Amino acid sequence: MTPNEQLINKFYTAFAHSDFKTMQESYADDAIFNDPVFGNLNADQVRAMWQMLISRGKDLKIEFGQIEQQDEEKVTAIWKASYLFTATGKKVINNVKSSFEIKEGKITNQTDEFDFKKWAKQAFGFGGWLLGGTRNFKEKVGEQARKNLMGFMKKISQP
Repeated sequence: MTPNEQLINKFYTAFAHSDFKTMQESYADDAIFNDPVFGNLNADQVRAMWQMLISRGKDLKIEFGQIEQQDEEKVTAIWKASYLFTATGKKVINNVKSSFEIKEGKITNQTDEFDFKKWAKQAFGFGGWLLGGTRNFKEKVGEQARKNLMGFMKKISQP
């Protein structure tokens, strides 16, 4: 494994063991993150996002593999999250492809891709299936996710 592949392996191993601190340490201070639910997040936000997801995901199970160096700075990985979606109590199995840019041993950019409509169907049931392909529904879910994240960040920053 290359050093960059080792970093991503360490990142997902930490995720699988609910070790958000190791995940947080993997990011550069100017890192950016993007996925279909949260949208664009800065380094502080993505660090808090992983902490929030792990702390709330009591039944979270992570599997990962296919970590591959694409070029000098780019690595991809495939991972799967299985969990109960807290807002509805419904079981979700989400298959994700992550693309990373890595500089000086830290993640500077991460983009996670998954089928939002399929995720929405699992997370919200029939309503998610019906509305999951609409921009309005996706925006509302994203707004709520970011609102939850901002509330979590405020909570963890208080002494």
